[in-house]
Amino acid sequence: MPYEQPNVQSAVVIAMHLIDIADAIDLSSAEALWDQQQRPAAIRSKLASTPPKAMAFGVPPVVLRLDSLELPLLGRTCRADATVRLYDFGAAAFSVQIPVTSCSWVSFSQLVNAVDALLGPAADSPIWMQLLAHVRAAVMPALSKPSPASLHEDYLLGIVHAFDEAIPVNVMHERIDLVPLLSGEQRPLSEQARKDLLQQRFSYYADDLVVLTWDRAFIYEPRSDSDVVDILEVANAQLLELRFYDELLDAELPRMYDMVEAAHASNPLGARHFADLARKLYTLVAEVTEITEKVDNALQVTEDVYLARVYASALDLFRVRHVSDAVDRKLAIIRDTYAALYEEASGKRAELLELAIIVLIVVEIVIAVIRH
Repeated sequence: MPYEQPNVQSAVVIAMHLIDIADAIDLSSAEALWDQQQRPAAIRSKLASTPPKAMAFGVPPVVLRLDSLELPLLGRTCRADATVRLYDFGAAAFSVQIPVTSCSWVSFSQLVNAVDALLGPAADSPIWMQLLAHVRAAVMPALSKPSPASLHEDYLLGIVHAFDEAIPVNVMHERIDLVPLLSGEQRPLSEQARKDLLQQRFSYYADDLVVLTWDRAFIYEPRSDSDVVDILEVANAQLLELRFYDELLDAELPRMYDMVEAAHASNPLGARHFADLARKLYTLVAEVTEITEKVDNALQVTEDVYLARVYASALDLFRVRHVSDAVDRKLAIIRDTYAALYEEASGKRAELLELAIIVLIVVEIVIAVIRH
């Protein structure tokens, strides 16, 4: 049956691009550096509509307002607002927001797909690198161990604040077709694919709706005060950082095995080689554990059951816990190796001590024989 689709009266399309830019960011220093350049003042983020005791940022990130952009979309130029949010664990979350007024639902879906084609992961758009270079130049002294920013996450949101008529959420699926917006596909999907795509649906009031997918979300929020966007950004930032440390440990494990073999080959009785390597591994474990704990505590959820459900579903959908478990397993391997090296170093010291005692005894015997 054909959809009798209403018109979109007020909406926004948001393209997110999250990049790991450093091991850590001194947020107070970044604020000061940004304000010194006579830009729009940096502000500390907080959830707009959620009481702090119910849900809050572990360490509130810093929001920097960037210059407006002119984007070529659907044959015309659209103005877009740009911001970046800096997290203390080294992530920079860029956001480009395109306001929309008075268009059909089909046109709105097409605009979302056009934004994805221009700014999405497949586009490899230079816009993100230009924004990154701009921000990095401004706050470079606040970055601890800057990274090459080769790892990133992208997310796309279509947010409607008002249709030209009131649409209860319980009949919204009968009035508008969310599938083209959420899938980005032009061809019709199978019934099973449509069902899977619309599975993660959440509502708190009778007139709001959130539908999540792996790389996109649709939000209907007539009050314009939802914190869901912030929650989705945090979940993506957590995924980004955990992926970064998962890849770091993937590269570190073979290097660790090579160092262990080299330590054995260099001097079978050399306790110092094992002790030095054990210290290096302990330092790596400590650094990664400290950062991953910051990532895990980026958002603290206590009392807001609805937002907690959305947040937990986003973490599951993005497979954040899966990547986190992989990081924990690799850290456990390094910890076990550290413990084995420490024991081996202790054993080598004991062997050297025993050897030294034997040598001293032999020397005493030789001296006694010579004297007599």
